[in-house]
Amino acid sequence: MKSKKIGTNYLIAATLLLSAANTLAASQTMDKIKASGAVTMGVRESSIPMSYTIGDSRFDGYHVEVCRMILADIKANLGLSTLRINYQPVTSQNRVPLVQNGTVDIECGTTTNNTARAKDVGFANTLYVEEVRIAVKANSGITSISQLAGKKIATTTGTTSVQLLRKHEKANGVNFDEVFGKDHADSFLLLESGRADAFVMDGSILAGNIANSKNPKDYKIVGEVLATEPIAIMVPKNDPEFKAAVNTAIAKIVANGNMPKLWNKWFLAPIPPKNSVVGLELSPATKNAWANLNDRPAEDYNKK
Repeated sequence: MKSKKIGTNYLIAATLLLSAANTLAASQTMDKIKASGAVTMGVRESSIPMSYTIGDSRFDGYHVEVCRMILADIKANLGLSTLRINYQPVTSQNRVPLVQNGTVDIECGTTTNNTARAKDVGFANTLYVEEVRIAVKANSGITSISQLAGKKIATTTGTTSVQLLRKHEKANGVNFDEVFGKDHADSFLLLESGRADAFVMDGSILAGNIANSKNPKDYKIVGEVLATEPIAIMVPKNDPEFKAAVNTAIAKIVANGNMPKLWNKWFLAPIPPKNSVVGLELSPATKNAWANLNDRPAEDYNKK
């Protein structure tokens, strides 16, 4: 009997130690934030209206505002009187490594949650579901993928959009040349200047760049939907406590009815710095993501 009791006590102690070790390992980001009173938010410079600069090293957008709400909740949970947010511009190429190496604590841009990236980083629950589309000049005559043969297609270095275009069933036998922009603004400039015939990217990015162009009526979004993708906030991998805190805050934002207000603010109303209107209506897929919070990867959205 005594031996059995000792064995049971040993098992309980081992379980508690393992639990404590896991908690310690999982709380690295939260501990860093609490100790420093600061957090580093990864942001994009030209992903209008999701995450972009409004000048003077200031950043705003749909995902940026969501992240500020999340961090306000974490600040309260940590009992901090103040929390300084350091904004770190990231690109399509370096965003994952910067989260992975701890330079960025939370990335609030336009990153697709997919299984490849999930090997290196974690993703919070999705609050925006994107459709990858094609933008062209309105007078180009291009209306579908089949008309891209022999054309120059702009995309942003480090993104998956052209890969999706090549994999689309209607792209069979359609050969085109890729031209790369260093960021989304640069990719749109390729289209604007005539160095590209089309720009393939997330619909919100296309709509945002068109709305902020000199002559928005000169462009249109055309063709088939190439893919449906969950765009999610990135967090460090193997930090379950921080991811849980982020998801708890997201659940509160949704429960408080803030998501429709944020959508109207960033997609349907004039936004800085030019007071232009993106004009992107709320999609059923995004509305469903709010109603059924989850961190499903893109592969789940595109199963046939």
